[in-house]
Amino acid sequence: MPIFAPYILLTVMIKYTTPFLTKLEELINESDHVLRYEKGNFKSGYCVLKDQKIIIVNKFYTTEGKINALLDILKNVAL
Repeated sequence: MPIFAPYILLTVMIKYTTPFLTKLEELINESDHVLRYEKGNFKSGYCVLKDQKIIIVNKFYTTEGKINALLDILKNVAL
């Protein structure tokens, strides 16, 4: 009978608070990325413009929306 380890599903609970958002902002600011909050009718995203790495988040998002946008971006960006 083969022995195998069962897969473990880890769930991380995120607190959608302003202090958590501040921690994410500090993490980004410690890297060579620029974080900007801008107003407009767009989805948040990441771009490289003239060798400058810019993360743009919609200014009108709620705290939860800003956190979710930053987490989605950070999944795809190497700090």
